[in-house]
Amino acid sequence: MADEVHSESFRDSLGIVEKSGARKWVYPKEPKGRFTNARNLFSGILLLILFGMPFVKVNGHPFMLFDVLNRKFILFGVAFGPQDFYLLGLAMITTIVFIFLFTAVFGRLFCGWVCPQTVFMESVFRKIDYWVEGDHKAQRRLNESPWTGAKVFRKGTKYLIYFVISFLTANMLLAWIIGIDALTVIVTAPVQEHIAGFTAMMLFTGLFYWIFIWFREQACILVCPYGRLQGVLLDPNSIVIAYDNVRGEPREFLKRNTVRNAGDCIDCKECVVVCPTGIDIRNGTQLECVNCTACIDACDHVMDKIGKPRGLIRYDSLNGIRTSVRKIFTPRVIGYSVVQLVLLTLLTVFLLNRSELDVTILRTPGMFYQEQQDGKVSNLYDMKVVNKTFEPMDVEVRLLNAEGEVKLLGDKKDVPPQEAALTKMFVLLKKDHITMMNTPLQFGVFVGGREVQRITTSFLGPVEKRHAPAAKESDHGGADEHRDHDGTNEKKERHE
Repeated sequence: MADEVHSESFRDSLGIVEKSGARKWVYPKEPKGRFTNARNLFSGILLLILFGMPFVKVNGHPFMLFDVLNRKFILFGVAFGPQDFYLLGLAMITTIVFIFLFTAVFGRLFCGWVCPQTVFMESVFRKIDYWVEGDHKAQRRLNESPWTGAKVFRKGTKYLIYFVISFLTANMLLAWIIGIDALTVIVTAPVQEHIAGFTAMMLFTGLFYWIFIWFREQACILVCPYGRLQGVLLDPNSIVIAYDNVRGEPREFLKRNTVRNAGDCIDCKECVVVCPTGIDIRNGTQLECVNCTACIDACDHVMDKIGKPRGLIRYDSLNGIRTSVRKIFTPRVIGYSVVQLVLLTLLTVFLLNRSELDVTILRTPGMFYQEQQDGKVSNLYDMKVVNKTFEPMDVEVRLLNAEGEVKLLGDKKDVPPQEAALTKMFVLLKKDHITMMNTPLQFGVFVGGREVQRITTSFLGPVEKRHAPAAKESDHGGADEHRDHDGTNEKKERHE
């Protein structure tokens, strides 16, 4: 029991905090290996998308745009507005379920390969550290040394490069929100003409600069909620970066000319030295681990040198290490997959049935019907037209199931792109064609002669009273012909 308590004692503290409570700065050794090379290549692709996508346009419009302030989005060249927020909500729910499913199967693979914090920290800013200040040992010596001219020059150079990258990143993220054309105007015009845009740009720059110059790995350990969710999302079958304790224990230093009876781990601590969050992966899955694969490359390099097979630290599950059997389709994964499939089906159906024009026609509240002099009856309607496309639309409304007239109030105008137009219209029907108080009406919405939508509503009108034909005289006399509703005449005849 004492050994178990001791083996879990590392969980009582964070790897970035000294025993005194002060912050422990992490100086990881630069990793090298197949996974690092693959991750650098993938990071380069992601950075190319980040910095290049705002310049991509389709028919003069951004290919991707997330204008949160004006609630306008463009995804893969298709525009979405406030009226499509139900799709946004469904997409967010689908994404959350996908995160649960992905994490249950692959652990924190997203953190190590896709997360912007890891991509910038490990593939951009740490490489600047190595280039300007040297390896991990040189960085530590430089930080602990007194301020000299050489130190000021190195630190100043690094901080300047950090600021330039933060400034460019802030500009590109702003371009994803407002578009590259609006950003160009802000950058080229005098500052006083775009105070709000310039302020937002500098705030973004300051935030990125602070995160990568000082906060660094603490963003993953202290702030990111995804790491905190590991405890409920991971299970023994989840694939994570894991140390094979079955093969590696007991640990023992490698000695020459001696027979080795210990495990394959020689306790070189190379996996600890390269870790960007300062943990020992041999202790098991931990909150601080971002699955960056640096420890895998470091351990594989050592295994190659001592003639042992690679994979002492690898992508695997806890049960995979213990039993050598990987089980992916667990009840939890199957449940998440079913929910994910249902959500994706709903989202696909909604997207396929989404129209480029959204028209609403309702009878104006509080308005009764009006009888016209030409024997017609009119109703007043409110019509709202939302144009979801990038082109103006000339909308025409026709009656489909009744003979009548549709008169728009005001001049007939095109509906501007990405905007909503409100108007009123009269519908006139012949009085003798109205047979009920609420007559169902069906409108057809046409654009360029093509029907794009059908709308059903009602028409309020008078109903003329129809008199029944006179009853035939009965064989028993004509007294019934003169009866009142209360039968007075009938009683009178019987009395006589």
